[in-house]
Amino acid sequence: MKVQPMTEFLERFEEGTSLLLDDREVIVEHAFEHKRRLVLKLSGIDDPETAQSVKFKYLLGSADFVPSLAKDEYLTADLIGLQALTPDGKPLGFVTDVIAAPAHDILVVGQILIPAVKQFVKKVDIRNGNIVVELIDGMIPEEA
Repeated sequence: MKVQPMTEFLERFEEGTSLLLDDREVIVEHAFEHKRRLVLKLSGIDDPETAQSVKFKYLLGSADFVPSLAKDEYLTADLIGLQALTPDGKPLGFVTDVIAAPAHDILVVGQILIPAVKQFVKKVDIRNGNIVVELIDGMIPEEA
C-alpha cells in the first residue's frame, strides 16, 4: 500500500517496526520508496481489498521513537516552551508553535515569527530552556 509520510524520519517505517492502525498493531514487513511515497507491506494487509479498507487511515508510530538528529537539529516538541531571548538577554516570550514551511520552519513567539535559520537563531539551549534569537528591524509587530 502507498503511504504519505507525515514525518521526516522515514526510519519509523523500517522493516520489523511496529505501528498502530485503527488501534491494532501491524508490523512493517517490507518497505521501499517510490515517487516520493512509501510503499509498505504491513502484517494483516494481504490483498488489495484489505488495503482499500484502510485507505486514508493514519499509521501511528511509537511515542518512544527517538530519531537520530544532527548537531543543529531539534524536535519540534523540544523547541515549544523555550524562552526566546535577544543576544543581550532581553526576553521576547516563549516559543508556542513551530510552523513547518516549505523553505524552513518558523518559530512562533507571541506575534513574532522567526525563521528557524542560523541568521536568526543563534543558540538553542534545551537544558536551560531558552533560545537566543537575533531579530532584524520590523520583525516585532509593534516596531513595524
